Amino acid sequence: MARGRFHEYRLFLGEYLRNFRSTGALLPSGRSLAKALSRYVGKSNGHAQRILEVGPGTGAVTRVIARRMGPADQLDLVELNDVFVARLRAALAEEPVFRPIASRTQLFHSAVEELPGEGIYDVIISGLPLNNFTAAEVEQILAKLAALLKADGTLSFFEYIAVRHARRLISGRAERARLRGVGRALAAVLGPYEIRRDWIWPNVPPAWVHHVRFSEPKHLSGTAGRACPPSPKSV
Repeated sequence: MARGRFHEYRLFLGEYLRNFRSTGALLPSGRSLAKALSRYVGKSNGHAQRILEVGPGTGAVTRVIARRMGPADQLDLVELNDVFVARLRAALAEEPVFRPIASRTQLFHSAVEELPGEGIYDVIISGLPLNNFTAAEVEQILAKLAALLKADGTLSFFEYIAVRHARRLISGRAERARLRGVGRALAAVLGPYEIRRDWIWPNVPPAWVHHVRFSEPKHLSGTAGRACPPSPKSV
């Protein structure tokens, strides 16, 4: 297991160095972060859930999702990176944790914007590094995720704590403007729709996980510190 984890760390680091913008992190998500992102998986009062993980990378969060899934739940994974797709395909075929859900899991090699349909998923978990994108791209991605959710579905995604503020301190004018735009795009969703925010201090670096439900507008100002196109290829 340790050897496999080291291989994943090395793989993740290589992709980070090769394509920082879409990878966004030096290491896969830690266990505490993965558990927080998966908070709403398996909480369906006996009804089967359809779950989407966006940007699963090497599968760190996917393994936690697999353990939490109910016997009739379905999982879709959408990953754009070729190297990560190959790693995920191997993991789904070989790792014991995935055996109980193998027949109920689909892996799509595409951008999430290319997924067809609306109102499909009960739970969406995103690992995309939104702070690396343009404000327009963040707006487009969040709009797509909102469209893919069922009316009472939950979207969970993370960002590293204070990353935009820290980057603004060392950036030029254009980059500061981009980061402000990303902040506004996120605030437009988090302000009215965030139902919970979990602080994950053990993660490297520390992160918070946002949980959003568009059917339950609720502003959590002051409470964030509590534990709180073409069809894609199926591979």
